[in-house]
Amino acid sequence: MRAVIVGCGRVGATMARALDGAGNEVTIVDLVTRSFDRLPATFRGNAVRGDGTDEDTLRRAGAEGADLFLALTEGDNRNIMAAQLALEALGIDRVYAKVNDPVRAQAYAELGIGTICRTTMMADALLGTLGQPGGGEPSIREGAGHPHAMVPVTTVPVTAVPVTAVPAREG
Repeated sequence: MRAVIVGCGRVGATMARALDGAGNEVTIVDLVTRSFDRLPATFRGNAVRGDGTDEDTLRRAGAEGADLFLALTEGDNRNIMAAQLALEALGIDRVYAKVNDPVRAQAYAELGIGTICRTTMMADALLGTLGQPGGGEPSIREGAGHPHAMVPVTTVPVTAVPVTAVPAREG
């Protein structure tokens, strides 16, 4: 599988490492060269310094026709812009954008962009830890037009999410 990831923060670097380790062809794009320090020395993929919301940058990075596109920067708007380019201009069918706002996550999924809503994901994990039922909204949504559109891709039982308590500092 050929994957393109925009954003080499903690989540992007973790995904790049995992996909690369599984034998996939990975390209990761970030504005800041220093971000690539998060990648292991064993990373065999391509690290491209550039703007993941710029079509020319993505084309030069070889994104056109990739099998998977993940927009994982810290900004919802940047992620949606990059994902929309991937879907509409670069012909990538499997596109996901990390977003914080659950309402926006649903709206963008209905427009064809798969979404990962970390707000819903974290709330469900915390509720599960407290023995409470989850909020009922999927954390990961396929974009409309995908064979599994609007069906939650993952329904992780929140009781299965490991949570480690860190004692508060004294003083």
